[in-house]
Amino acid sequence: MNILQINSSARSQGSESTRMADAIVAKLVAANPGAQLTRRDLASAPHPTLDEATLGALFTPAAQRTPEQAARVALDDALIAQVQAADALVIGAPMYNFGMTVQLKSWFDAIARAGVTFSYTATGPVGHLGGKKVYVAVARGGMHRGGPTDTQVPHLQTLFGFLGMTDVTFVYAEGMGMGPEAVAKAQAQADADINAVLV
Repeated sequence: MNILQINSSARSQGSESTRMADAIVAKLVAANPGAQLTRRDLASAPHPTLDEATLGALFTPAAQRTPEQAARVALDDALIAQVQAADALVIGAPMYNFGMTVQLKSWFDAIARAGVTFSYTATGPVGHLGGKKVYVAVARGGMHRGGPTDTQVPHLQTLFGFLGMTDVTFVYAEGMGMGPEAVAKAQAQADADINAVLV
């Protein structure tokens, strides 16, 4: 099994979503001896955001790209190759201002490429990254699960589904900004949920 872990918290230390992602990975590795793990921390090694220069590079035929354009596209190519090679993805995804972090959005912007990871067809878009198991560790300061303020999870479900990844499990730690008792309760529930979904 090839496991790809993406940590998208802005924090290099003390991130609950990263703690949860690490716990999920540990369970996967324990259940799959010999599993290969690739870990990408978007806080310590952020991916460039999608800007005008990047769009210009992506829409320039490969043979006509400048060295700078080729180097920029190669950064996205590397992320796409990691996802393509993965059997399981584990995403640490804290909620910032009711959505995903800019770090995770930049990762999605890099891996969503027409003709490579999805295609438009006469009957609608088709994702090319199917057959993978995805685990998303979601951490929030407040309580949002299943409510109108949870715009994060539907967005993530749409993105994964668009790319063909439909086997997605979310694990939550909510109330992380509501005091020590709430934090302890959230962590205990998250750990129990991880144990339940990864028997």
